[in-house]
Amino acid sequence: MAILGYDPVAYFTDGRPTKGSPEIAKKWLGATWYFASANHRDAFASEPVRYAPQYGGFCTLGTAFEQASANIDPEAWRIVDGKLYLFSGKEGLEEDFDAAPAPIIAKADAQWPGIEAKEFKARAGAN
Repeated sequence: MAILGYDPVAYFTDGRPTKGSPEIAKKWLGATWYFASANHRDAFASEPVRYAPQYGGFCTLGTAFEQASANIDPEAWRIVDGKLYLFSGKEGLEEDFDAAPAPIIAKADAQWPGIEAKEFKARAGAN
C-alpha cells in the first residue's frame, strides 16, 4: 500500500498526515492508496499526479544524495510549491531540508530518473 496507508490528499486539504481506510481505496500505478474519505479518493482519482508524493514516495533527502530509501515516515513530510515530499524521519528535517529546500529538490530531481530506472528494473526482475 502507498504511503503506509496514509491519505495523500489529507496532506494538502487537512495540513496533516491522516491514516486512510482500506474500505476507501484506489489502485494507481501498481499501488493501493488509502483515503480518509470518498471525497479524498475522488480528488486523487481525478488528479493523482497532483497529490502523489514526489520520487515515487521515496525519501527526498535519500533521493537527492543517491541513497534512495522507500523506508519513509508518513509523519515526516513537507509541501513545497504544491508538491508533497516525504522523508525517512523527522530528525534533522528542519536543519537539512527546511533551511534550503530548493537545492535539495533540484538534486533529487536530477537523481530520480536513474533511481526510478533501477527500481523498475529491480521490480521487473522480481516478478
